[in-house]
Amino acid sequence: MSFLNKIFSSDKIPQEPKREIPWKQLTSVSKLDEIIETSKTKPVAIFKHSTRCGISRMVLKQFERDYNAGEEVVDLYYLDLLSYRFVSDEVAARFQVWHQSPQLLIIQNGKCVNHASHSEISSIQF
Repeated sequence: MSFLNKIFSSDKIPQEPKREIPWKQLTSVSKLDEIIETSKTKPVAIFKHSTRCGISRMVLKQFERDYNAGEEVVDLYYLDLLSYRFVSDEVAARFQVWHQSPQLLIIQNGKCVNHASHSEISSIQF
């Protein structure tokens, strides 16, 4: 039994506690009006994610790992663009940003002031 205990022992390497990211779901075009209004008092970030894309998943995980701004600094919206493609299209049209995935847009005073896609997302500061 001691051999099995060594293999299945509970002496695991401690892991960092998982942080909760304060995502708000972006699931309707009408929510964009709220985002524009909120952006007049604080920045709003929209993360467009393709749930079927491995690169998008990797960038999302990296973003979540590195994210360190609080809810008082920025409102953070998550857009599943496969489920809500019509919302993604409207984001591109309203903010005049060519659609890509993954993509992060920063909205301030009703306008997109910064955006990035793929590995460039990690360079955006809040």
